Formats: sequence, C-alpha cells, structure tokens
Amino acid sequence: MTAPDPHHNNPLHGITLERILIELSTQLGWEAMGEQVNIRCFTSDPSVASSLKFLRKTPWARAKVEQMYLAMRR
Repeated sequence: MTAPDPHHNNPLHGITLERILIELSTQLGWEAMGEQVNIRCFTSDPSVASSLKFLRKTPWARAKVEQMYLAMRR
C-alpha cells in the first residue's frame, strides 16, 4: 500500500505564488486586488516582483491573497 498524499486536499498544491499573482492581476487587475487586500504592493506602483517580496515575508497577507485566488477560481 502507498501512503496517502498529504497534499490531496490542498487546492493550492503545485501552484506558485507568482502564478497566483499573475492570474489575479490579469483577471481582476491591481486596483481590484488592492480593494480586496489593502496592501501597498497592490495600491502603489504594483508589480509581481514587489508583491512576491512582500507576500513571502507576510503570512497574513499571503493567506488573504490565496483566499482571493481560490474565490476567483470558483
């Protein structure tokens, strides 16, 4: 028997934070993202690079962005 996959129920498994940001910015736009998650990297001169840097250091903001992504995909 094989061990159960620990990522089986994780809808974000295999999806990079960069991919999440690119898809969100393409679908919603930076302005809408900044309205949903009010962080400067979305509202002031937004870019994927600055957002990645901030979100990798800030777990609460990353969690909100991941939830926004999951809601968009539904």
